[in-house]
Amino acid sequence: MAKSNVFDLLGPIMVGPSSSHTAGAVRLGGMARKILGEEPVEGTIFLHGSFAKTGKGHGTDLALLAGLLGMLPDDERIPDAWKIAEERGLSVKYEVIDLGEVHPNTVKFDLKGKNGVHLQVIGSSIGGGTIVIGKINEYEVDIRGDYPTLVVLHQDLPGVVAQVTLLLATAQINIASMRVAREKKGAQALMILETDQTIDKAVLELLRKLPKIEQAMAIEPL
Repeated sequence: MAKSNVFDLLGPIMVGPSSSHTAGAVRLGGMARKILGEEPVEGTIFLHGSFAKTGKGHGTDLALLAGLLGMLPDDERIPDAWKIAEERGLSVKYEVIDLGEVHPNTVKFDLKGKNGVHLQVIGSSIGGGTIVIGKINEYEVDIRGDYPTLVVLHQDLPGVVAQVTLLLATAQINIASMRVAREKKGAQALMILETDQTIDKAVLELLRKLPKIEQAMAIEPL
């Protein structure tokens, strides 16, 4: 039986007419912000499917922007997202895109942060405020924001996964789920671990110093 949460049963508390187009969109923007890991200063938001066709009427554009600004679905400032973005120096533009066979409520973020981080995130709002992040840069992922999540870009070599899991175990961090994907044998690989405990900055810095680790980011749950 699939796991249910309060969003499945009741839907989220939100500002706006549609849980998928408003609450889910805010959560997508918020997750993209968390993955970026720093204050966004520039971005292009590509709207697919239903988001592109009816999103503006449902406030999807404001909701996505509000999430990038760090707001929650029930934040009363959502209607003022454009003004707040301008005050914070966040420049955003919107474009329509066809992402192929994906959920109709799907968005692609192309973001730049204040310290120069640049990444792309694709995510979908699948109903009741529930979201799924399906892609980070060129890697396919499945991140729902329910657990603290560690994303590690590394070289595909023997022992790298073991080093990461050993460090987490030493820090008393339990792994709830784990997935590893790679471009090809011996090339780059992506490790995604959901954990029961928060991954603090000290542990993250130790992870980044491990051999063959190219990038590591900790994403807090929504």
